[in-house]
Amino acid sequence: MFAVEVRDHIMIAHSLKGEVFGPAQKMHGATFVVDVCFLRETLSADNIVVDMGRAHDVLKDVLGPLNYANLDEVFPGEVTTTEFLCRHIHGAIASAAREGALGPGSEGLSALRITLNESHVAKAWYEAPL
Repeated sequence: MFAVEVRDHIMIAHSLKGEVFGPAQKMHGATFVVDVCFLRETLSADNIVVDMGRAHDVLKDVLGPLNYANLDEVFPGEVTTTEFLCRHIHGAIASAAREGALGPGSEGLSALRITLNESHVAKAWYEAPL
């Protein structure tokens, strides 16, 4: 399996409703480092997994509406956990890939893994096929 990763970050505010979240039930901020791993079985005809520049552009476009946002307003009624955000970002990047935004050869991608680093000691990820 071949892989290429690109990285960016977002700064968000949210509150996590439910006793399980303890003090995080109150409004708080977080900065997430976001890694997107593009996976494929074989390289493209150009010997790449995906165009890294286009991959980074797509990631920036997907993260734009989340950056400096109150996720309680962006996703009303949702508990916007790190895991939830991983799946949301995966869906948006998968859609962009299907629409050709990643450029020639990207149709050979087999899966995406989205990792959100919540801090230097905690992260979550979501991986699924395309």
